[in-house]
Amino acid sequence: MHISALYIYPIKGCRGVAVTHATVEDIGLADDRRYLVVDGNGKFLSQREVPTMARIVVTATPSGWQLACDNHASIAITPIYTGITRLVTIWRNTSTVVDQGNEVAAWLSNVLGQPCRLVRMAQGYRRHIDPKYATHPSDGVSFADAYASLIANEASLADLNARLATPIGMDRFRPNIVVSGATAWAEDDWRELQVGSVAMTAVKPCARCAVTTTDQLTGERSHEPLATLSTFRKQALGVIFGQNLVHRSSGLIQVGDPVSLR
Repeated sequence: MHISALYIYPIKGCRGVAVTHATVEDIGLADDRRYLVVDGNGKFLSQREVPTMARIVVTATPSGWQLACDNHASIAITPIYTGITRLVTIWRNTSTVVDQGNEVAAWLSNVLGQPCRLVRMAQGYRRHIDPKYATHPSDGVSFADAYASLIANEASLADLNARLATPIGMDRFRPNIVVSGATAWAEDDWRELQVGSVAMTAVKPCARCAVTTTDQLTGERSHEPLATLSTFRKQALGVIFGQNLVHRSSGLIQVGDPVSLR
């Protein structure tokens, strides 16, 4: 097995960024979901409620990121690490964040059609994963839903696509690490993994939601692939695709690196 693709999602809910290599940190891949879009009440927004977010393209620049969407003029942002802090809600967590300024807030509000702001995880703030699935009390996570990273299997997508009238891409599942060379659904039995030079633990199958039914280029919604997945991948935890990971060590991983069971 080997890594066939790597993705980061700098702003939770916005378009993913394919990368050839990534630094693995304890709370996730570097630059993955360090930013969050929140509404006027400080509650996080995602494609679950706002599928339009899929159309926001995020591109790395020498000083930060550029955001673009359809016919809107693009905007460049530089990370603000200190300044106005806020408390925002992401699932059951209240997180300390740094506001990223009025200019990008106005841009996002215009694109998404509602008042919102862009915030960044505050330095020194620690968000912990569900202790029910933690392997250590210090296991942490960025602004991903619950776990440091997500791994998916190309063969499982191929098996799913064989059942769909219209095949879909892996981007529907928004993984961080994609693996080639395994058999379909082999990831169900993965536990301890060596991903390149980094040790990782699969702690929980990933239960999928309506985000998988959102076209990641257009933001349009349908019933697939969730409708088909539910006919053969429904478990007590939900409709399953991929595995959630915690990171046992840090280091650089890249496309082509071997992946093995430990």
